[in-house]
Amino acid sequence: MPDPTLPEHAGDRLRTAAHARAGTMAERLRGYVELETPTGDAPALNAFADLLIDAYTALGATARREPAPTGDHVVAEFSGSGERADSAPLLCVGHHDTVWPKLRLAGPVRWRVEESADGRTTAFGPGVFDMKGGLVVLETALALLRETGIGHRPVRAVVVADEEIGSPTSQGLVARCAEGVAAALGFESPHGDGALKHGRRGSTRLRLRVRGRAAHAALDPEKGASAIDELVDQLIAVRALVADHADSVLCNVGAIDAPGKTNVVPDAAAADIGLRFADPGAETAVLDGIRALRAVREGAAVEVETLSRRATWAPGDEGDALLSAVRAAARAVGQDIGAAPAAGAADTNAVGARGVPTLDGFGPLGAGAHADHEQAVLDSLPERAALVAAAIATV
Repeated sequence: MPDPTLPEHAGDRLRTAAHARAGTMAERLRGYVELETPTGDAPALNAFADLLIDAYTALGATARREPAPTGDHVVAEFSGSGERADSAPLLCVGHHDTVWPKLRLAGPVRWRVEESADGRTTAFGPGVFDMKGGLVVLETALALLRETGIGHRPVRAVVVADEEIGSPTSQGLVARCAEGVAAALGFESPHGDGALKHGRRGSTRLRLRVRGRAAHAALDPEKGASAIDELVDQLIAVRALVADHADSVLCNVGAIDAPGKTNVVPDAAAADIGLRFADPGAETAVLDGIRALRAVREGAAVEVETLSRRATWAPGDEGDALLSAVRAAARAVGQDIGAAPAAGAADTNAVGARGVPTLDGFGPLGAGAHADHEQAVLDSLPERAALVAAAIATV
């Protein structure tokens, strides 16, 4: 990665051009929010993909759809310019699905703009913070570079349609798009103070299924094998595995399913387990241990199904040069940016876990992701756009 430098006065030009687009960015964000895109709603997601492709094509990109039954993903290739026009591309990662069902705009979670006591202008609405604001930031940053003519390496953007459920149809696409790139930027929300994210916990959801043997609970209990008793023992074993790595692993049993009757020894039970990992070594040890579980009682059997998995992206040396370059870019546009690991997982896990220098959190400031008070600070949109444009030109 080259030394972080920008042409003289480039930072001032980017900042001025970004603030001139503040109103346009707000209106663009409103249009994105008011086109609701629940995960799995293919028609809605595909309509949004059309908007993205139109926007990226207008900025000179070659854009394409990656079909998926629950909603298409979008990949766009932007040419580089200047001395690094032929360099390895920079990957930009985002998503256009939201957790919100349709018609939230008719209820408490709707587009509205308020001015706070400190003079900041904030927009509310489904997906405004997670993460349509980030998509507007990316789009505007690319427009700023095109407008100012500042040179940069090629940019590859991938925007997926199923991030909110673990990216089951797009995780492989993101990994393929990461091949051969110099670095990656993610457009999820930042930390509350605006700091970027330079690591994310791994996230794995497992279903632990137990098959037992049914029998009459009073007449023939010895002929049965209780799937529920077996499941309880297996969950205790899972807790023991997690306890060996208590400093870096979170475990939550989120659902248990064991339909039956009290006079019948149950022959089936299952539990859904959510695991979060801060350390790749602990992740491997715990997951290998769970997959190796075997039934402890005769007549029972245990099966482990992986529902979704995002590998741990731990902060590492490979990201230091990227962070240094982005901090230099921030200073060029009059900002001071920090970075810290994040508890939540996202598509950047698939990139950072591969050893690609990665930073996430380039979306606007705000709060309330997945909550009724979801909000984005409109005043931060041009600031983040200037930051991203400078970062693309610097990295």
